[in-house]
Formats: sequence, C-alpha cells, structure tokens
Amino acid sequence: MTDTVPSPKPAEGKTSVRLLTVPADRAGQRLDNFLLGQLKGAPRSLVYKLVRSGQVRVNGGRAKAERKLVEGDEVRVPPVRLTEEGDKAGPPAAFMKRLEDAIVYEDERLLALNKPSGVASHGGSGISFGAIETLRALRPGKTLELVHRLDRDTSGLLIVAKKRSALSELQALLREDHGAGIRKRYLTLLVGRMPDGTMTVDAPLHVGLRQGGERHVQVNAIGKESISHFSVLERKGGHSFCEVRIETGRTHQIRVHAQHLGHPVAGDDKYGDPDVNKRLRDQIGLKRLFLHAASLEFSLDAGKTPYLLNAPLAEELTEALNRLG
Repeated sequence: MTDTVPSPKPAEGKTSVRLLTVPADRAGQRLDNFLLGQLKGAPRSLVYKLVRSGQVRVNGGRAKAERKLVEGDEVRVPPVRLTEEGDKAGPPAAFMKRLEDAIVYEDERLLALNKPSGVASHGGSGISFGAIETLRALRPGKTLELVHRLDRDTSGLLIVAKKRSALSELQALLREDHGAGIRKRYLTLLVGRMPDGTMTVDAPLHVGLRQGGERHVQVNAIGKESISHFSVLERKGGHSFCEVRIETGRTHQIRVHAQHLGHPVAGDDKYGDPDVNKRLRDQIGLKRLFLHAASLEFSLDAGKTPYLLNAPLAEELTEALNRLG
C-alpha cells in the first residue's frame, strides 16, 4: 500500500517498510531532509547510512541523499528501530533557554535565530543537538525546517521555516542568480590593513576532503562560482573591521575569500594565521572566529511582503573590538 505524506508517526519500536508518494508541497526537498521528517527521532547519521546502503529507494532505484524529490516520486522507507533514540534525553534545559533567548524574530511562517558561535545548525558527527533539534524541542509538534545553514563557528542569523510553503519560497530565493533573492550581510574582522573602498573577490571555490573526512575549501578553477564584496567599516588596532556582502553561499566562502585576499578572518583556526590568532586571543580575548551573519533581506509572496532581519553583533565580538581600541 502506498501512503501519501504526511503519514502517521511510526509506532514505538521497529517501524515497517513504507512506500510514500511525494506530494506537491514536498517537491524540491532533499531526500535526506524528507526522510528526517518521516523518521522522527532518527539521527542524521542513521539516515545517511540507510541511503548509502541502498535501503532507501526512489522509484525503485538507489538515490543520493542530496537528490531533490519531485511530486509523485515513490520513496521506500525501510524499517528502523527508533525506540532507543526516542528514549534519549532532550537538549539540556539551559541550552534550550539559551536558544529561546536568541530568537530575534518570529511570525506564522518563519523564525529567525541569532545563532551563537559553537552551535551547529543541525546535529550529527558527534553533535547530539544542533539549533534545529533544539528549536523543535522548544516547539513540540510544530513543523520546523532549516532554510539554510551557518558554519558552526559563525554566529548570526539562521532562518527556520514553520510552513512548507515558506520553505519552498525561501529556497527558491536562495537559488536565484547572484544573490538577487536574499541579500546577505556579514560583519567580520580581517587581519591587517585592507585597502579602502570595496574589494570584490570573484574566485571559484572547490570543496575537498582531507584525511579523516574534514572539509577543506580552496580557490580552484574547477570549483563553483563564488563572489564576495568586502568593505572596510573601521580600522581597529592595525586590523580591518569589515562588512561583507555575498552573492553566492558556498561552504566557507567568506573565510576562503578573505584568505585569498591575504587578510584572513581573525580567529579562523582553519584558514587563518595561527600567530595572529594567538596574539589576538592573548591581547583582546578573542577565542572564536570573528564572523557574524548580521542581516538578511528578502521578500515573500512574490515580492509583496518584505523582510529585513537583523541580529546584533555577539557580545564577545563587541568586547573584542572595543579592546582593540
């Protein structure tokens, strides 16, 4: 028998095989996110394992986790034992309170979080609870889906859709050419003295893997088009406090483009200068990546409903800037 999403929650214990038909409002959703919505409580790592092993099928064939589903696709969801995962404790109360306090905007369609540095967008890879899992614990029974992601070490605006229609519209805006759909503004401290004015970096980025599976991004002609605009706002202690507007949203884009300019992001332990990072840690107490997603501007309802969302600079970054003098 073939179900049409939404389907009832699996009973406690081991689920049975289900064949689900993708409805119109799930068209365009990635297979992994679709499965996470069906296997409530299942860790992301388990979902990827099921997909890689071929236990999940789309229209009878194997599929990759990033496959975009279309209306009418038939997805085979294998039996999964969820009891143990479901019995695990939820996010710690203090962490839930911290994220609840970090919500900077909410309406009937979306929620905007000023994500703290060190908090992953979602769980996985040894992280029990990311931002999305914790928000779901704060809003039990509600549908919440990440619209985009932020690096774990980057603070600032993270948008979560509360309705499938809002998710689809926001993701369509993200796909528009050269940032026309969603305008993103970041604040960062770059090492050294950047030239005045705006410096544009138009350099393709390629994501590679180092030994151990760690992602490492570099400027490479075989990579994807990536465009960033850096503007100096203020000189601070021989360094450059900058605004960055990005037209594309590649992995580690600002960090790698800043490195490419010869002015890496302060506190960046992956692409930065270790000696400068140590000096900034000792002198001004900067113990994290100085990169903050400050604002997002977009319109929903085919341009009829404008949004301008802002997240104030994290307190520890403001204090570090003040100590620079």
